[in-house]
Amino acid sequence: MDIISHGLWGSAAFGRKNKKTFLIAFLIGLAPDMFSFGILFVYRIILRLGFLPEPSISLAPAHFPVPIFVYSLYNITHSLIIFALFFGAIWLIFKKPFWPILAWGLHILVDIPSHSFDFFPTPFLWPISNFKFDGIGWGNPIIFFPNVILLLAVYGFLFLRKRKKKKIISSN
Repeated sequence: MDIISHGLWGSAAFGRKNKKTFLIAFLIGLAPDMFSFGILFVYRIILRLGFLPEPSISLAPAHFPVPIFVYSLYNITHSLIIFALFFGAIWLIFKKPFWPILAWGLHILVDIPSHSFDFFPTPFLWPISNFKFDGIGWGNPIIFFPNVILLLAVYGFLFLRKRKKKKIISSN
């Protein structure tokens, strides 16, 4: 799924308490891609400035040149195992769950069917298993357009519900 959709789904599901939790859930929903592809983007900018040497490159998947380190970061950030350990650690440390972190888990769950073997299939069981599901790429119209329509419907519903609550409160 595209990165903005991840943020929007994460905030719709786990950030409705207030504006702060909305933003936190949105950013956590983006985080798995930002900590792999975002780092690649920054790395490429620094590389072009001449501050870093050329990285080891892999031409898989789909002959898209990606440094090897991105695959390692992608494995970590797109693993339900790593996510569960992190969520559990936060719960233990703070003695209560921090619900917006579930946007990370949702990101992974949405990626499993919306990534194909052609481009970064989701390693959701890493490091226990290298099993990956061959889904339908998120850029495919059968995934892309329903995603946009569902996001519009969900946010339309949330907007109308909030507006209705404000009317009820203001009429009292």
